[in-house]
Amino acid sequence: MKKLCQLLNKTEDELFEEITSSFKDKTTQRDYFVNWKKVLQNIEPIEKELNLLNYLIGKKKLHKETVDLLLKYPETIKAIPLLLAIRDKSLEVLIDTRNFIYREFNFSKKSYSKDEIKIFSDFILKSGLGELLKDNKIKNLVDYATGVEVGLDSNGRKNRGGTLMENIVEEFVRDTTKELNIKYMPQATAKKIKDKWNIDVKVDKSSRIIDFAVNKNGKLYFIEVNFYGGGGSKLKSTATEYIRMNDYWNNQGIEFIWITDGAGWKSTLKPLREYFDKADYLLNLEMLRNGVLKRKLE
Repeated sequence: MKKLCQLLNKTEDELFEEITSSFKDKTTQRDYFVNWKKVLQNIEPIEKELNLLNYLIGKKKLHKETVDLLLKYPETIKAIPLLLAIRDKSLEVLIDTRNFIYREFNFSKKSYSKDEIKIFSDFILKSGLGELLKDNKIKNLVDYATGVEVGLDSNGRKNRGGTLMENIVEEFVRDTTKELNIKYMPQATAKKIKDKWNIDVKVDKSSRIIDFAVNKNGKLYFIEVNFYGGGGSKLKSTATEYIRMNDYWNNQGIEFIWITDGAGWKSTLKPLREYFDKADYLLNLEMLRNGVLKRKLE
């Protein structure tokens, strides 16, 4: 990290201490919790079917009413998986525990026989939905399904955590490159760089995507970004990979900058120090706030 130490006029130990003592615990923003756009997009294709199924709420002869409704509107069957909080379009369900006999339920067929409709009706009632419908414990299936979608969407928060870090860093990259009148490209690939900037880049694998590429009068800077809220083996493997990538890009005259943050590093300093000792540039969010990226690129 001699280049960065020289730029900031610090010793290596001073700089490493400054980096590791200023990691952020979280990057959570207001739009982190629920991807409402995705939730509503998933509800829209089955909203009509959910409203048709609302007819069943409070019905006493629920099995008969369900059979009649599905016979008349078999397309409502495609809405059933979401009501059970699943994404699958078909299921295999164990119906005989003595002989281990399974029955397949396909929710995406265009038509169903009367016998199949009766089997689906039985499945709906025995899945637990029947009790909710019969006892008026659900008032509106569109609202209920929206709530289910919100719950399913929470599984995507881990991915959104990484995206949040990229979004934060991109603000600094965008502002810095604009101020310095140089170019940048998010989610850069060798093909995109060649097509847009007419610069040839060799990659170690065809799927290689760089979080941000910066073009300063034909000289390239590659920036990789991540955030680790917790520890684990992933941190060590990332640091090891980026040591290799630092050398790989340097051999092509490309400077590599790793921007990382998160409380996860506080318990995993050894691999980070190894990268620090062997590579050229390691930044965190606090350093971006203090203008270090601009000082490097100007």
